[in-house]
Amino acid sequence: MVFTPTLRRAAAQASTSAFAPKYTIPRRVAGFTIPAAVQAGTLAASFGVFAGTAALFMFGDIPRVNRDILQQIPGLDAYYNRPIAPEDNPF
Repeated sequence: MVFTPTLRRAAAQASTSAFAPKYTIPRRVAGFTIPAAVQAGTLAASFGVFAGTAALFMFGDIPRVNRDILQQIPGLDAYYNRPIAPEDNPF
């Protein structure tokens, strides 16, 4: 079944100016348009990277963080390898 536009609608579409604005309804996902979601995601990711890096540097002197995370980074393992001197070892 094929639908044909009514005469009134066909006349309105034919008289549209080329200089008139072309209105579109933006797509939304959870209330965000796609460009707004990309912008918010980029901002959240940059804050997350900053917070993670700051936490690693603040907790870098904790031996567990030093051994399990920081010494596993290639190239930085020698920098973060801080053995305890024998004269400072209480055991």
